[in-house]
Amino acid sequence: MVDVWQKLRLSLAAIAIALGAAMAIPANAVDMEQGTTFLTPFPDNDIYQVTVFGDGFAEGLLGGLVQAFGSDARLNIQRQITPIANISTWDFEGKTVALEQKIAGQPLNIAVVMIGEDDRNPFRSPDGKRIAVGSDAWIAEYTRRIDRLMRAFKRKNASVYWVGLPNFARSDANELAQRMNDVIRERAYLNGYKYIDIYQGFTDENGGYSAYGPDLEGAIRLLRVRDGINFTAAGNRRLAHFVEKELRSDLTQAKSNRNMPLLGAEAEQEKINPGNSVKTPAPSSPVADSASANAKAPVVRSAATDGTPPSSASAASGDQKADNGKITLKLIGSNGREETQTIDILRPPIPASVVALMARREGSGPRGDLVVDQIGGGLTLMSSITPPGNRDRGRLSPTQAPYFRLLVKGERLQPKPGRADDVSWPPKNDSTTDAKPADPVPRG
Repeated sequence: MVDVWQKLRLSLAAIAIALGAAMAIPANAVDMEQGTTFLTPFPDNDIYQVTVFGDGFAEGLLGGLVQAFGSDARLNIQRQITPIANISTWDFEGKTVALEQKIAGQPLNIAVVMIGEDDRNPFRSPDGKRIAVGSDAWIAEYTRRIDRLMRAFKRKNASVYWVGLPNFARSDANELAQRMNDVIRERAYLNGYKYIDIYQGFTDENGGYSAYGPDLEGAIRLLRVRDGINFTAAGNRRLAHFVEKELRSDLTQAKSNRNMPLLGAEAEQEKINPGNSVKTPAPSSPVADSASANAKAPVVRSAATDGTPPSSASAASGDQKADNGKITLKLIGSNGREETQTIDILRPPIPASVVALMARREGSGPRGDLVVDQIGGGLTLMSSITPPGNRDRGRLSPTQAPYFRLLVKGERLQPKPGRADDVSWPPKNDSTTDAKPADPVPRG
């Protein structure tokens, strides 16, 4: 029994040491741990400037977005697209430089991009040779050009939603469309953009092309025009719905971060509470009224074991003072008699920085991209890929991570000896360190 209590005391002491170490965390460490939103919480004049970029697909997408967000005062959607058409032409570099100049010369917070209507054309190599559509060399050049286009938005620091290609009426075009989507998904992930997958949104129950489908109210409508490529008005509204879902979610998340106490500089705080900086002096000001200042400050209150409230100093600063306690247990001793044992519960003072770190809102960090793929047997494989942050530096490159190679690139990982996916014959012994020898087969 004595050994049990000694172990319990050691465990409580380890907890107290961990809390003491947490108190040494500097204030800027809390800021580093705070998550950020995909959209900036503080756009200029509290209005997000939205521009749609692309080709013929983008024109229909713009109409659907205007219909979806026409009455939303938070967004100012430009009524004309910025064209990006046919990236397979010889003057691609000149077009990209002109696009960079257009992006730099206009207010932009949110960019919605959709291209690909006329991109399924052969390229020309630097020596003038024709590169066949769909070949490995064509995919490599397409990847380079898509990445070059995406980097054109980097200087503006805008939030980019890149929409993938839909399915087409021609079955041979669908295979190329999916390979192009793989490239767009990969480059969007590596550039920190959001990839909007619409391919499965316009297929029938068997995963094939269908010109008809349900609209947003569930009624079956004609969604695709006769060319098997473009969309009708109902199809464009459904197309915009995929962007709308992500954008509304990000707007809500940005508003949530905007309303977090003490987030942003004084000018940004004044946007949340207009005139507050003038009407209410800062707590550090010698003329500040302590009662009114404490009433507006975020407080973490905790009563002590004796029922007394925390001190006003701790309430104003957000710190939690030391609050030690005791528990009494009734036990049966070795002599068979009832005994009591008192254990001290130690809780050292906790500064406000640690309280903010442990109580920060969940879900404020960047969310992962959803990768959807159809596998055999009518099953759908869904996986979330989260871009790495600053604290993930030093790890594998995202394209070399096992989940990325398996789910996005479709590579088959090499089986390890003794693992379930090792079908070699004769079977090899498990080479892992935690492998256990197999039990001998009984004879007779």
